[in-house]
This record gives sequence, C-alpha cells and structure tokens, in this order.
Amino acid sequence: MEEGTTVPSFVNIILNMISKDTIYQVIEQFLSDKDYYLVELKVTPDNRVLVEIDSFEGVTIEFCGELNRHIESQIDREIEDYELEVGSAGLTEPFKVLKQYEKNLGNEVETLTKEGKKYTGVLVEVHENEFVIEIEKTEKPEGAKRKIIVNENLTFSYEDIKTTKYIIRFK
Repeated sequence: MEEGTTVPSFVNIILNMISKDTIYQVIEQFLSDKDYYLVELKVTPDNRVLVEIDSFEGVTIEFCGELNRHIESQIDREIEDYELEVGSAGLTEPFKVLKQYEKNLGNEVETLTKEGKKYTGVLVEVHENEFVIEIEKTEKPEGAKRKIIVNENLTFSYEDIKTTKYIIRFK
C-alpha cells in the first residue's frame, strides 16, 4: 500500500471485529459446571454480540445477567468495543441444537422438511443423527366402513430438516 493511502473501512471493521472463538470459550467455561447450554452465538461485523442460552429447567433473567457480567469481565472494552445481548432461546423459535430436541422429548412439535413437507406430532426419540415423531393419521382399513385414527412413527435425519419447533396449544 502506498504511503498516504488509507485502509478501506471494511478492512478496519474486520480488523476490529471481536473474536467469536474468544467469546465462545468464555461462555463455555462459564456454563461448564451449570445446567445451561449455548444455543447460538452471533457476532455481527459491527461487534454486536448476541448470546442465546437454554436449560432443561428454563432460563431466568438473573442467570442471563450473571452470564452477561461474566462475559463483560473477561473481555476488555478498552481493546474490544462491543454491544452485548444475552437471552434465552425463544419458545416458538426453531430448534438449533441437539439439547433442544432432548429438552422437548414428549412434547408436540412441528417439523418442516427441506422438501417442504410439514409434520406435527409428539417427539418420542432423539438420537445424535436423527429423531422420531409420532403422528396421528386417518386410514380406512381394507373392508372397513369408516376411517380410523392410527399412530405412526416417522424418523427424520437432522440434515433433511429445515426446521423443528415446539407447538404451543391453548385448550
């Protein structure tokens, strides 16, 4: 670069961007002995840090505050200028990590495949590479006059799924 030329602003943004790996390590270290887990970590080019956590028992505002303070205590604002937001995974947001599937075992979920097919059923099994939902469908047995409701287990590979989310029903 010639003397007197300035660095393009997008290069400054990249050079001054906070390290996602650094924040990830700080979060994982804090959560390692707790019943909480990281769902998502986003760091935008303008240093907005968004942390989403969850727990099998739910997430309290107090715990979000503790994690927020811990992150701030580990990352020097004099070196890294950033905006930090810590929150819980949204109840109606699609699942992002395996533990969210595990948390919702026995609950009704909606699964949308990458092919665009939508299924609603109870999450009955969760494995490392796949999960199973039990759906209800109507069938007319051969020789029967009426349709009956039958349960069927459908197995899905995570890589074939666009979204899975918890269904809230008000009765």
